[in-house]
Amino acid sequence: MFREEALNAPQRDAVRQIHGPVLILAGAGTGKTRTLTCRVAHMIRKGIVPDSILCLTFSNKAANEMRERVVGMIGSGRKKSARPVLSTFHSFGVRVLRESIQHLGYGRQFVIYDQADQIGLMKRLIAQFAGEDLPKDPPLLLAMISRYRNWAAAPVGEKPPAWGPDLDRIARRYEQALKTANAVDFDDLLLLTLSLFRDHPEVVRRYQEQFKYLMVDEYQDTNRIQLELLLLLAKEHQNLCVVGDDDQSIYGWRGAEISNLLNLEEHFPALKVIKLEQNYRSTNTILKAANSLIRNNPRRREKNLWSENGVGDLIGLYSFETDEIEAQSVIDRIDADRILRGVDYGSQAILFRTNQQSRAFEMALRKARIPYVLIGGMSFFDRKEIRDTLAYLKLLVNPSDDTSLLRILNTPPRGIGATSVQKLLAAAEDRSAPLWKVLPHTDVLDQLQPKTRIAVMEFYERIRTVQDSLEETLGTPGAILTEFFADIGFFQEVRKIEKDEESGEAREKNVRDLIESIDSTVTGNSKSHRDRLADFLTDTTLDAERLNDKSRSGDANVVTLITMHSCKGLEFPVVYIAGCEHGIVPHMRSLEEGTIEEERRLFYVACTRAQKQLYIGYCRGRMNRGKIMPRHPSPFLKEIPDELFERHDSSVPRPVSKSDSSKFFSSMRAMIGGSDESSS
Repeated sequence: MFREEALNAPQRDAVRQIHGPVLILAGAGTGKTRTLTCRVAHMIRKGIVPDSILCLTFSNKAANEMRERVVGMIGSGRKKSARPVLSTFHSFGVRVLRESIQHLGYGRQFVIYDQADQIGLMKRLIAQFAGEDLPKDPPLLLAMISRYRNWAAAPVGEKPPAWGPDLDRIARRYEQALKTANAVDFDDLLLLTLSLFRDHPEVVRRYQEQFKYLMVDEYQDTNRIQLELLLLLAKEHQNLCVVGDDDQSIYGWRGAEISNLLNLEEHFPALKVIKLEQNYRSTNTILKAANSLIRNNPRRREKNLWSENGVGDLIGLYSFETDEIEAQSVIDRIDADRILRGVDYGSQAILFRTNQQSRAFEMALRKARIPYVLIGGMSFFDRKEIRDTLAYLKLLVNPSDDTSLLRILNTPPRGIGATSVQKLLAAAEDRSAPLWKVLPHTDVLDQLQPKTRIAVMEFYERIRTVQDSLEETLGTPGAILTEFFADIGFFQEVRKIEKDEESGEAREKNVRDLIESIDSTVTGNSKSHRDRLADFLTDTTLDAERLNDKSRSGDANVVTLITMHSCKGLEFPVVYIAGCEHGIVPHMRSLEEGTIEEERRLFYVACTRAQKQLYIGYCRGRMNRGKIMPRHPSPFLKEIPDELFERHDSSVPRPVSKSDSSKFFSSMRAMIGGSDESSS
């Protein structure tokens, strides 16, 4: 159990405030996760039934971290049913839909379409709507439809622009296609849950009665749909505790509504606001700069971060001639700090506003042979062989999944060409049925060439055979699937993708690792293999970073390259913020769209990642299409008091100090085994 004396006064206040609506306004680095988990433990100690507590977060990583902390406080001996429910919003949506989606005309064994599945479906729809006035870019069209669907479910602000009858038709057809395939997308996990809660009172009542205490982490990131769900869940008991910071609301571009936090009293007039302002991460110099910066935003809840970590070093402000010089200078500084001050690579991070800025730093790091990790690189689940494998698994669970079926119908190659596929699709369209349903029809097969007809039937029978095997509970799903993929030549085909043997074997290993992970992560011996596989696919889709994260151990001694949007929730002893120029920070798009306040919050988040030392750089010129174009410092830099900066100009050589020189030669002697005796 936790010790209350380990908390500061506002944290203790937040922990003890159990009943009624509460807003814990938690500034950057103020121990919000500790406060939230201590609050859960305190509630259980006071006699509240654990499984009547629902904690919602925005990532599986955050939910798992909170779960581990809570279990550590309340003891691991409790049954899972006697523990609070900690979940992401989307996982909670899956929970509701698995139990009640039949009220909306879906089957409970629905599959969840990820972005690649959605794009595959949208490509087919675009071909069907060829004559309409529509964007021909599937991701753009999906983004427009997503924005409109969310707006239509809970209107806020103006109707999304460029919406017309053609977009309306393809949006309805998209929803119809998903339902026909017994599939949902990520938007549906919340939209359909909201429909159930609104239109089926008995469903929402069940959850109101079960979860009498609601807690939400990172509340500033909620959108209008999530707010509506919370309002319905908390309608009867009003026991809603949200933790957030409006100054760290940086996801407006993906639907987050800062007004959910700023205007919370409109929905809960009795709201109690508790501010956490003591920062445990940064020095007071860094915090003074951050406080001064963010006060320029007029729409915010006032707070003033402070720390007991001391004043700390001044913020290094660097001016560079070009972006290439900036990258090389930063990498030189990183290496010098390692040698002279003993700051290892893993303690240092380079933050930037756009992905394009990473190239120069990657080149400089490679040249210097300094290890690094680029956060946001290709995910394990974005690899072709993994996408193909998942498509097979989804089809085995849900044969109505046309997108998955089309992806692997000719993978490995079976002689089923595009013309044959079009004939099959036309037959499915005529019958208003999923593609799988028409494959065995004699009148459909008769339209195909003899070899193609045989290939289609062999494919169909192989899938049916393994589906029958998965209905059993003998053996393991992994063994059944490994044999299946070997029989159809999938492993061999995966190896053939690469020209060299080593790379081909690595791809095959990726597939085998994924299949093996089904047995090691899925439990429930009473279920059929198919049900267990369905659970695995749900977990995989909701937490696609799980396997990829194994290669990004937090203990690795590597420099971190990361965008400002990806850095929230992280911290590093030394932080370099690169490219702080007008048009980048703030981004030019924000100047055109009037979202300058969010850009200031983004810069604030970047600054508050630093624990001990913060360096900020800008370029006087930047390469653009082969020419050096002039640049100007970010206007945000003028919002930070000048006395907090130590300014450096890369065009003016700076002499090495006697102290640094002494440390350098001492380090060199130590590296070659010499003595470190001082001379008189």
